[in-house]
Amino acid sequence: MQLNITHFNLLRLLEQNSNINQRAIARELQISLGKANYCLIKLINDGYIKTTKTGKNKFLYIYKLTSKGIETKAKLTIKYLKSKIEKSKQLQAEIEELNQEVKALKGRNNIA
Repeated sequence: MQLNITHFNLLRLLEQNSNINQRAIARELQISLGKANYCLIKLINDGYIKTTKTGKNKFLYIYKLTSKGIETKAKLTIKYLKSKIEKSKQLQAEIEELNQEVKALKGRNNIA
């Protein structure tokens, strides 16, 4: 399974809060409840997380990352960090280019 940014964010969230419910997951990740459920099921079926029922309520689970989930989350963290750094560099270059354009316009038109 190819994991996307939603799966990555879900792994991060579950690592921080293992007893979160699906409604809270959906709210926290700003996705629909159905998408949260779908992503959880995929991560469980593919061995990235495991679940344990809590107490008498059959709808409350504790979510734990498996060793595969921890390793995958680490790799995805590096991948997305590199992507964000590259985007930051591109934005910085664009900002510098726009600053140069503003300086040129100021020099020609006495713009404040």
